[in-house]
Amino acid sequence: MTAAAVPQPRAENEPSAPAARGRRSSLAIALLAGALGAALVLLATSRKWAEGTASVAQGSLPQSANGDDITGLPGALAIVGLAALVAVFAVRRLGRGAVSALLALSGAGIVVSSALGATDKAALEEKASKVSGLTHSPIHDVAYTPWPWVAAAGGVLLLLAGVLALGYGRHWPAMSGRYERAGTEGTAGRGRTRRGGPVPDPDRPEELWKALDRGEDPTQAPARQETERGA
Repeated sequence: MTAAAVPQPRAENEPSAPAARGRRSSLAIALLAGALGAALVLLATSRKWAEGTASVAQGSLPQSANGDDITGLPGALAIVGLAALVAVFAVRRLGRGAVSALLALSGAGIVVSSALGATDKAALEEKASKVSGLTHSPIHDVAYTPWPWVAAAGGVLLLLAGVLALGYGRHWPAMSGRYERAGTEGTAGRGRTRRGGPVPDPDRPEELWKALDRGEDPTQAPARQETERGA
């Protein structure tokens, strides 16, 4: 009579299959959202956000301002967010939480600064003043493009990446984890004999005394071991 198979209990720290899939999905979404968000912000800030007409002595002159002219904050925060996204995988524990928070704050800052710059005409007025030579030169027929909202959308993606990193980042792998495990396993393998026990160090004082008690010359032990291995 054969005994019924008993299901093996899952280890305490081993995640269930749905949880493992959720962690992998969060990692993929965060990477995609962060990279795409930063790219959108950098692209949008290099495009024209506003245009208008400046009044000069000879008539009127069209003026335009791109995102970097209006506000340099979204582009700077995009670079910070991209660096934080990479740094998430280079740090652990509290450091990973701090970097994840920085990533989320970068995204939120991009959203706010892009929304404020979507209706800002200060850059156009400054350009008009340079053209006309007046301190306060008026700007007329101001029109705005959708690019500020594209930058804001990129900020939302970076914010999403930061939120995912805060919620699931502690389960994500680190850059150096694989190399540390490999190094640890190699050191452990070199420090054990074929039978699984630790290799004694002949230079330790207790090993020298043991050799003397056995009537051996500890200074000749390395040579004898090399001879035995060669045989």
